[in-house]
Amino acid sequence: MEVQGKIKLVGETQTFGNNGFRKREVVVTTEEQYPQHIMVEFVQDKCDLLNNFQVGQQVKININLRGREWTNPQGEVKYFNSIQGWRIEAVQDGASGPGTPPVPPAEAFEPANDLKEDEHDDLPF
Repeated sequence: MEVQGKIKLVGETQTFGNNGFRKREVVVTTEEQYPQHIMVEFVQDKCDLLNNFQVGQQVKININLRGREWTNPQGEVKYFNSIQGWRIEAVQDGASGPGTPPVPPAEAFEPANDLKEDEHDDLPF
C-alpha cells in the first residue's frame, strides 16, 4: 500500500524503553477533494529514511497497516492500529513520471502552412 501527498510535519526521532526502540513520525497531507492528514511512523533503522525530507515536499510512502490487541488492567480488550512506513521517495510535481520524456514547448512546433483546401478525400469522418 502507499500514501502520497505533501509533507506537513517531520518529527524528531524518539527512543523508548531499555532496549532502545526508536520511532519517528511524519504527517502527510493528501491532495484530494477532502484532504487527509495521515500520520505515518517509521521505526528502528527506518527512522533515518526521513533525514533527507522537509516540510512542503511531495512524497510517496510505502506503508504497512499494523494492528494489535491489548487487555487493560480492568480486563477490557482494546485494539490499536498504526500505519508503518518502510520506504519514502520524492515525487515530482507534474504529470510526467519516471521514464516519460518531457513535452517540448509549443514554440518548438511549426504551424502547417502548406495545406490546400481542395485536397481532401471523401471519407465520412
